[in-house]
Amino acid sequence: MITVEGLTKRFSTQTVLDGVNHRQDRGHSVVLIGPSGCGKTTFLRCLNQLETPDAGRITIADVTVAADGPVNRESQRQLRLRAGMVFQQFHLFPHLTALENVMEAPIQVLRRSRAEAEAEAHALLAKVGLADRAGHRPAQLSGGQQQRVAIARALAMKPAVLLLDEPTSALDPELREEVRNVLRQLADEGGTMLTVTHDMQLARDISDTVLFFHGGNIVESGPPAQVFGEPRHERTREFLRSVHG
Repeated sequence: MITVEGLTKRFSTQTVLDGVNHRQDRGHSVVLIGPSGCGKTTFLRCLNQLETPDAGRITIADVTVAADGPVNRESQRQLRLRAGMVFQQFHLFPHLTALENVMEAPIQVLRRSRAEAEAEAHALLAKVGLADRAGHRPAQLSGGQQQRVAIARALAMKPAVLLLDEPTSALDPELREEVRNVLRQLADEGGTMLTVTHDMQLARDISDTVLFFHGGNIVESGPPAQVFGEPRHERTREFLRSVHG
């Protein structure tokens, strides 16, 4: 479902991603952990083409974008359609209700009929536990509820892959658990997910594979029991010691 080959990204003289390779099967949930500034979020943003790589190739489902050669805008658009993004900040439209936020992109981008988009939006809000909040605007929702609307909005585009950038970091502990529960459900249902997080409980709960990023590349990869219980790389051990105090 995801193949990344030699992905490189520089900002001025700083190399943020240094030839990253990654392969992920359909239905697999992968979590990226690592210190701030190690390239995790840039990696996600390159996959969704919010950042343009300097080198490498990205394939999601049946679409490939290569950094060499002229920019192919249609390939970028198709890649974005296959990679739904959930951000740390919720980015909901403040003047729209929860239902309207979920409906907007299917109507405007996918050209769904309003009736079809509304029915799907109601189903997705129910899926994330917000059936009774469909008529509420973002200011009337808690942070956890807003993030669950953002997840429903991403799912409304029926992406092949769900990319999540720190989905619980802006929430207090109680609201964080609301979002964890939704993401556990999506992982249990076999959703293909790639999540950046500093929330180690979330990482343990939803991952089939954990990747540890350091210095712009993946230095350790394995199932959560191995990475958290018996990390092989000294830098992984140092990071986990710092996280757990």
